[in-house]
Amino acid sequence: MAIKRKRRVTTEFSMASMTDMIFLLLIFFMITSTVVIPNAIKVVLPQSAQQTKAKPLTRVVIDAGLHYYVAYGKSREKEVTFDEITPFLKDCYTKEPDVYVALYADESIPYREVVRVLDIANRNSFKMILVTRPK
Repeated sequence: MAIKRKRRVTTEFSMASMTDMIFLLLIFFMITSTVVIPNAIKVVLPQSAQQTKAKPLTRVVIDAGLHYYVAYGKSREKEVTFDEITPFLKDCYTKEPDVYVALYADESIPYREVVRVLDIANRNSFKMILVTRPK
């Protein structure tokens, strides 16, 4: 009595699980790439040899056209006038008393514009960081 096997080994390869993995990786990279907020304002920072590691929570940006932008945390920068910088920074200080203010100033702007923002920080006892790019 001969017993026949009805199972045959197939030599086919199923790509269904591979396409599922590629699709999940594509979704993962699309979501994580939108979390990173690029600096949309073009500012050429001055160079310095010394870099400080600090985590600023508030940003003040002065571009080459002498436009002022402010942002708190990971929010996008919004354009403001010079007179609106002080109330914005005071509001950030009430939210977080240990707030660091990072000043992103284009290297081509007049030095007096940087000093005006530094005076605001000095009058209100804010911790100010001048952001530069490495040499």
